[in-house]
Amino acid sequence: MKECPAIITALPREVAALVKGWEKRQLPGRVVVYTNGYGVVACAGMGAKRATLAVEAAMAAMPVTALISAGLAGACNPALGVAEIVRAGNVINSTTGERFDDPQFKQILVTADAVASVSEKTRLRSLYNADAVDMEAAVVARLARMHGLHFRAIKAVSDAADFELDGLSKFATSEGQFQEGAFALHVALRPMMWGKVIALGRNSGKALAALTKALQVELDWYRNRD
Repeated sequence: MKECPAIITALPREVAALVKGWEKRQLPGRVVVYTNGYGVVACAGMGAKRATLAVEAAMAAMPVTALISAGLAGACNPALGVAEIVRAGNVINSTTGERFDDPQFKQILVTADAVASVSEKTRLRSLYNADAVDMEAAVVARLARMHGLHFRAIKAVSDAADFELDGLSKFATSEGQFQEGAFALHVALRPMMWGKVIALGRNSGKALAALTKALQVELDWYRNRD
């Protein structure tokens, strides 16, 4: 069977550089699917429910053989710097305790239900020896197991373990989107936040560039197996 990986991310900006030239389809419920003949990328928003919608859309678009949970993540391990790539050997759902293993890798990624604060990153590091935290990987892993598909998690660090920016979660909508306009207004009225927001934007840009390279290598690997 021809290999067809599906990359599942929360937001289109996480894969904007990767999918240049791909066919794009905007589906109901703010689900976006990109295809190029040998792979598919689906984005439906942040969180478990939205990741489930993205997986369903990807599987409806093409005969998928693997699910790859990709995107930005926060570092729990102080040794991890911005733009470093985390390839999870163990994905843990912090709510249910479920664990999903990939013996090829050793790093530990924990999936939480909200953007993690510094104190939460510290807690996850202490409890699970977590290297990084995200909001979708565990549900993608569970769906891969359910459908008998290969699973992999590839994340890029956008914020270090000691980086704190309070209040991000309240700008997430029920559809898992980030209200950039509302957040910009919130920040504009609080000059003390400007430095951290500028740093977060700069760091996210570096992380997305690294993520794009890592995902392109992954896609090429699958394509060359055919």
